[in-house]
Amino acid sequence: MRKRLLVPALAALGLCGCSVGHTEYSRTALSHVDMSFTGAPTILGLGTLGTTIPLTPEYSLTAAHVAKFALQRVKAYHPYCDVAIIYHKNSPYTLTKFRSSEMGEPIKMYGYSFVSALPVESEGVNLARTTIRNLWNKKPCMAVASNAGVVQGMSGGGVYNRDDTLAGVIVGYTSGIKNNRSGKVFLKDVSLYIPYGEFKTWLQSNINQAPGNSA
Repeated sequence: MRKRLLVPALAALGLCGCSVGHTEYSRTALSHVDMSFTGAPTILGLGTLGTTIPLTPEYSLTAAHVAKFALQRVKAYHPYCDVAIIYHKNSPYTLTKFRSSEMGEPIKMYGYSFVSALPVESEGVNLARTTIRNLWNKKPCMAVASNAGVVQGMSGGGVYNRDDTLAGVIVGYTSGIKNNRSGKVFLKDVSLYIPYGEFKTWLQSNINQAPGNSA
């Protein structure tokens, strides 16, 4: 599948709405993500709920802005992307498999809805790579914009490829992405996630193993 390469754009996390795209209740999400209660609002929520991804029997993966206020202890924050590892007891057989995802490739997103506190999912495709610059995402971190839906509470949830490998971590959404040079908006109402390639080396060094089969 041919990669779509675009001029880097500035994506501001849109907080004016509750969601983008379509999501629906999902029993499948129960086997992919866990609910996390936090002590302060998350980027995708006005209340105290976020999502985490079981990683190994001892650790889970989530967004750094969720981990900051989560009840679980934090093992490590990524130095420039909105990703963190937390201590969390998972199934002794847990070992997440990762795979980097291509532009145009179909994905599914799993998380918990703050409104209903129920597991939800959405589906879409990868649209473009883009930058995010805020408290949690700094240069040279890159994100992926997708047309998969997100709702409040899905921060820290998982983005999965068609083969059920983990492609990244949900971190937010935006009402529009502008081209840095022309200022023209070329994508509207998209979800944002940090792709595996951005945190692969950091993740492996912090858990002292390569989770599953990664590429």
